[in-house]
Amino acid sequence: MVRAAVLPAVNAPLQVTEIDLPEPGPGQVRIRLAAAGVCHSDLSLSNGTLRQPAPAVLGHEGAGTVTAVGPDVTSPAPGDQVVLNWAPSCGSCHFCGLAEPWLCANSGLAAHTSYATLAADGSDLYPGLGTAAFAEETVVPAHAALPLPEGVPLTDGALLGCAVLTGWGAVHHSAQVRPGESVAVFGVGGVGLATLQAARIAGAGTIVAVDVSPEKEELARSAGATEFVLAGDDTAKRIRKLTGGHGADAAVECVGRADTIRTAWSATRRGGRTTVVGIGGQDQKVTFSALEIFYFGRTLSGCVYGNSDPARDLPIIAGHVRSGALDLSALVTERIGLDGIPDAFDAMVAGKGGRALIVF
Repeated sequence: MVRAAVLPAVNAPLQVTEIDLPEPGPGQVRIRLAAAGVCHSDLSLSNGTLRQPAPAVLGHEGAGTVTAVGPDVTSPAPGDQVVLNWAPSCGSCHFCGLAEPWLCANSGLAAHTSYATLAADGSDLYPGLGTAAFAEETVVPAHAALPLPEGVPLTDGALLGCAVLTGWGAVHHSAQVRPGESVAVFGVGGVGLATLQAARIAGAGTIVAVDVSPEKEELARSAGATEFVLAGDDTAKRIRKLTGGHGADAAVECVGRADTIRTAWSATRRGGRTTVVGIGGQDQKVTFSALEIFYFGRTLSGCVYGNSDPARDLPIIAGHVRSGALDLSALVTERIGLDGIPDAFDAMVAGKGGRALIVF
């Protein structure tokens, strides 16, 4: 038996209960979780913003130790410490052929296949984003378990699986921030804090953090922000004032709201880059006039999983962790158990804190 936080149905409260987890089948591995981050994407899965079959065990940002492997699995091996990859690329679809593994057409297949059963009644359970990290143990495809880089603590290493890869990639791959450039980061949650650290590591000059909560200022500055702006009607104007009157060279939106995306766009200089990391609902509509698109010459782009290739990027990120330039623990504002997930969801909705980390 394994304890897990189960989502019975969309918009239903999570229930911490026991599940029956089978031994790994062909191409699968079983992992004992050390930690799992509570990400806004999990909230989006629970409320139906993102599609997920239910009942399900959510959680996709995790790290742990392999305890068993299925037939034909040569790597990883039992005893290996790994980071979960919720979007493992197949290597053979159109997008993988374009060297864009973050857009892999087949990366989400595991989420739609039952992987365990409820101990109480034997009903099928689905793994949230294919990983089901809100549990003491999980079973995932072998290629969804990436080697934990040397020198990275196992517990904090869970954050590499989503927040850090996303924030790092938004800065280095999507926005392509260059030394000395100005950056505005909207939303100081787990991903926003990782984005701020990535901007600092990239050598950005003025780094402006924007959030609705004044309590986030200390967190933002500790992550690398040189300026903090409390979100309001004049946010874009204030960012332009802080960046020589032109606007930020790059803006990264980590909230997923139409008004925030629009403000990030308006706060970006002519010819600058606006990157949208936040996941918004279908009801969130962003509008632009044809004239301003021409006149400002800005680039607006979506960013999936930081446009990252985890196999390529994790070793680079780990080097910054080992050097002390990237502080994983600084993203974590609360360490909780499985029972604390509902409160962590409420905190995200209220815009409080950074990343809540479940420690097993």
